This record gives sequence, structure tokens and C-alpha cells, in this order.
Amino acid sequence: MAMPLAAHRFTVDEYHRMGEAGVFHEDDRVELLDGQIVQMTPIGIRHAACVNRLNALIIGLAGTRATVSIQNPLILGEHHEPQPDVAVLRYRADGYQTGHPRALDTLLVVEVADTSLAYDRDVKLPRYARAAVPEVWLVDLTAERIAVYREPQGDAYARIRSAGPGDILTPVHFPDVTLAVTDMLG
Repeated sequence: MAMPLAAHRFTVDEYHRMGEAGVFHEDDRVELLDGQIVQMTPIGIRHAACVNRLNALIIGLAGTRATVSIQNPLILGEHHEPQPDVAVLRYRADGYQTGHPRALDTLLVVEVADTSLAYDRDVKLPRYARAAVPEVWLVDLTAERIAVYREPQGDAYARIRSAGPGDILTPVHFPDVTLAVTDMLG
């Protein structure tokens, strides 16, 4: 009787060593979720433009109180290293030169979705909640809505709000910062 094959769950350290060994090319769009290397969808024009707008808006309002990280690794645990579209991190003068930021460094994550909504919502969002990322915004470019998730509990968020054109959002860690949904959607 044959034994079923067990899938190997890569750790973040193994994933990094594969990158250093040249298994991945610098331009490969992959991330590590649940120990599996996942190929990400190509970035479309609307998606890229929205991320650029978010970057300019958030940097302009948060200033030097935070580090804004665009499509860079965020370590959520031993087997999870997604690359959120925008991560607003606790400010560090070294810009995280000594290591990728972790969930505890994260104040806000923003995922932008045009074709990846189900994946971002159903796969990535529970990982952010489990890692206790305090706030996640999911920008749905197709519906022109932003879902705001706060108060992580287990694999979900206790507070969810939907915002659309005409609404204003204020990140929980920056109560003096207001962002118009219309400005973020473009």
C-alpha cells in the first residue's frame, strides 16, 4: 500500500534562501502563504495607478511618523510572507534595513484588487487577522468600494465597514489623517 505524499511547507527562512540561491528571479511575482509559494497575478494599469495614488496620499499625510512600504515583504509568521500592495509601518530610522517588517510593526495594510478580490479577501485577509494586523483596507476597483477591517479576532475581523465615493476614511493609528475614498479610487 502506497503512502500518500506529504506537501512540504516552506518556512520564511527557506524561502529567503531559495531567493538567495537564484531559484526566483528579481522580477518574479511570488509570495509565501501557508508555507506554499504562490504566484501573484500581474499588476494591471488601474491597480498600479491606485497603488501610486495611495503611496502619495499616505506619505503626504503620515509624513515621518510612519514608513510606507509598497509591494514589499511582510513577515506574518514562520510560514507567511505576503507582499501587500501598501503597508504602513511603525517608523524606523533605518527603513527596516536589518530585516523585513513583521506583523507587530504594521499599523495598516492596504490590498488593491481588480482581478484578485476573492484571493485578497478569502486567503490573505484571514492571515492578516491571525497575525493581529490591526487594520486592513481592501480596495475593490471594480465595485469602487473600500472595505475597512478592524479589530482582528482569530482568522477574521470583528469590525467591517464599507466605504464608497463621497466617504472619508481615517486610519485607526492616525486619527488626524483623513483620506477621501474618491481620491484613493482615482
